Amino acid sequence: MQKAQGTDVVSFLHAGVRGAAAYALCPAALALSACAPAAASPPVAAPQAAPAVLDIAAARVVDLTHPITPEMPLYPGSKPYASETVRTVEKDSYYLNRFSMDEHAGTHVDAPAHFKAGTPTVEQIAPEHLAGPAAVVDVTAKVAASPDHQVTVDDLRGWEARHGALGARHIVLIRTGWGARWSEPAKFLNQDAKGVMHFPGVSVEASRYLSERGVRCIGIDTLSTDPGPSQTFDQHKAFLGVGGYHIENLANLEQLPEAGAVVVVAPLPLVRGSGAPARVLALVPASGEPAR
Repeated sequence: MQKAQGTDVVSFLHAGVRGAAAYALCPAALALSACAPAAASPPVAAPQAAPAVLDIAAARVVDLTHPITPEMPLYPGSKPYASETVRTVEKDSYYLNRFSMDEHAGTHVDAPAHFKAGTPTVEQIAPEHLAGPAAVVDVTAKVAASPDHQVTVDDLRGWEARHGALGARHIVLIRTGWGARWSEPAKFLNQDAKGVMHFPGVSVEASRYLSERGVRCIGIDTLSTDPGPSQTFDQHKAFLGVGGYHIENLANLEQLPEAGAVVVVAPLPLVRGSGAPARVLALVPASGEPAR
C-alpha cells in the first residue's frame, strides 16, 4: 500500500477516532465500517440504527464539484477563469492549455490561513482531515422561507438526534438547495438593489459548536460559509481561526444521504495558498437513499 503525504490509507481506515465514527477494513467483505460514535458533552441521542457498511466495490460515487468555466458564479471582485490553447495535437502532436483563476473560485477549499496569519496554508492541511464520514445537514426548508438563513446550533443538534454525536472525523456538509442556482450567476449571488448579496450561511454559534466537537471541515453549496449580507466574515474568522477549513460552492448534495457516505476532498496543494480549487467526491453505500 503506497502512502500519500505520509498518511497510510490502511492506518487511516483502522484508526480509532474520539468523538466521531471510526473505520475498520473488513478483509472478508472488503468493506468500510463506521463504528458507533462516542458520547459527547452535552449528551445527544444515540443513532436510531446500526451504521451501514460501506462496500467500496459497490459504492456509488457522487461528484460534489462544479465544472470550472469562465461563466461560473464568482464572489464580487474575482477574476473569471481563463484558458488559452498552447499546443494542439494537429500542430504539435499533443494538446496543452494554460489557465489562470483565483484560488477561491468554483468548488474550492478555504485554508485556515485565509483569515488568520500563521495558520496552515492549503498544502499544509493534514491529509487525515481531507477524508471522513459525511454529515449532511439539510436546511432547505428554512432557506426557502428565508434566503438569509444561518445554520443554527439547533439545526446541528437535529442531525445529532437522528444520527449520533458529531466528532473530529466528520465532514459537515450544509445542504441549502442553493446549488440549483449555479447555472444562473445572478440568482446565485442574489444581489438586491444596493448590491447586497442574499444567500444562506453558517452562524458563528454553530461554527463554535462544531469546533468544540473537533470538527475540522464545514462544506456548503453557496458562495460562502458566511451568509450573503456579511461584510465582516465573522464565521470565517471563528472557524478558520481555530484551524478548521471550508469547502464552498459544492454541487449535488441532494444526492447524498444525511449519514452513511464518505467524502474525499482533494484541493490543489498550492504552496502558501490561502485556498485552492478542489475535486470533492462522495462514496455512497449502494443501499443509501439520497437526502430528502
